[in-house]
Amino acid sequence: MKNIAVFCKHTPSVDPKVLGQLTRWLRERGLNVWMDADTAGLIGESSTHSRADLPHRVELIVVLGGDGTLLSVARLAHTADVPILGVNLGSLGFLTEISLDDLYDTLNNVLENRFTLERRMLLSATLLREGKSVGEYHVLNDVVINKGALARIVNLQVKVNGQYMTSYRADGLIIATPTGSTAYSLSAGGPIIHPSMHALVLSPICPFDLANRPIVVPDQSTLEVELTTPNEDVRVTLDGQEGCEFLAGDVLVVKKADDSIKLIQAQGKNYYQLLRKKLHWGSRENPGVSPST
Repeated sequence: MKNIAVFCKHTPSVDPKVLGQLTRWLRERGLNVWMDADTAGLIGESSTHSRADLPHRVELIVVLGGDGTLLSVARLAHTADVPILGVNLGSLGFLTEISLDDLYDTLNNVLENRFTLERRMLLSATLLREGKSVGEYHVLNDVVINKGALARIVNLQVKVNGQYMTSYRADGLIIATPTGSTAYSLSAGGPIIHPSMHALVLSPICPFDLANRPIVVPDQSTLEVELTTPNEDVRVTLDGQEGCEFLAGDVLVVKKADDSIKLIQAQGKNYYQLLRKKLHWGSRENPGVSPST
């Protein structure tokens, strides 16, 4: 590896010294560091490279931030097939599982080709209006259909592989990957799905009919969701960061994308350890302290 892209979260809570120390460490080892203008500006440098262009110029991407930062980078990098190292500067961090304390040991291992990659599936979402595509998106976590603040319960007709499954009367619907099963879907009562599973989960948001529960379907399924409620304020949100209007008669087609994301795993850690730490499983007296591993 010779060329490394670094993306950093742009908030006052992030200390620019973390980024400055990382870039110095990489350059001292003869590596080329690529940054977009916003990231470079955090440490007083300049750059003419666009965020979308960087993943195609490098052999490794380092993301400093939280899961939201990694999600935005993943949507840029999915066609480049470049490994991503997520470093947690946020609070929860299911995706950015490398801590600052482990960063440089992990980087040394990566540069010496001692690391494990985990492929995470993406969803491809296409919005059809009068049978024509008006938007195509890729997401790592979830596609969410939700009503506006003043809208009533909406009706969403769902087909799986062309077969009618059900109609949800609800505040909305979440379609999540295994990676996204620990995000909004979990809050809506959906199951946790191991990232290696080949599945999608549909979780209705506050369904009117309590018999409408989350359902897991194979990842080879093609889902079609049609909004049949007229004159309501409804939107489609992608990874919680992008969105578009969802009008009566629109059909949202969601399926597994052809591309995937490669995440570098922290050595000596596993998914169950991550769940115990982030969800405080096994903690009794102090829910803020994780049990020893």
